[in-house]
Amino acid sequence: MKKVLIINGHPNPASFNFGLADTYKAGALQSGAIVEEIIIAKLNFNPNLAFGYQKRIELEPDLVAAWEKIKQADHLVWIHPVWWGGLPAITKGFIDRLFLPGMAFRYRENSVFWDKLLKGKSAHIITTLDQPGWYYWLMYGKPSVNQLKKSVLNFCGISPVKTTYIGIVKTADAAKRKKWLDRVYKLGVNLK
Repeated sequence: MKKVLIINGHPNPASFNFGLADTYKAGALQSGAIVEEIIIAKLNFNPNLAFGYQKRIELEPDLVAAWEKIKQADHLVWIHPVWWGGLPAITKGFIDRLFLPGMAFRYRENSVFWDKLLKGKSAHIITTLDQPGWYYWLMYGKPSVNQLKKSVLNFCGISPVKTTYIGIVKTADAAKRKKWLDRVYKLGVNLK
């Protein structure tokens, strides 16, 4: 059975992202997967990597538990909005604090290369936008997806990474939102 971890990066529990996360979870459970969740906004941690990689900050208990879930998962599903072209600050802080040298990757001594410590995992990014996905890609170069996919997940060995864009959310009526929820449910059911 596939172990799926849904990482919800939206800070507002009343957001459409929470509905997407719940719907994906229902689909993944229907497929027979074991599903865990991390709701970043509910974690108690300091998102500031105050010393960069120069000095290690002790991980708070919630981050220790989150890292265990990440290590155990076969497939990570990241659900987040795009704000100002990027990830919400709390999601970026979660990544900064957890995807650390020696945990997610390891620098090689006297080398520009590194070891990818999260190989064998796959991921799916489901991101909400207030513009069409094609426009975000064409006009802005999809910076949040590039950051999460290439600079974090691929860098640490997670591959393949698929992306699903949901938008334009701000003008969507109930019928459009239901269509997106149905699509996300099917992503969970057809989990590969």
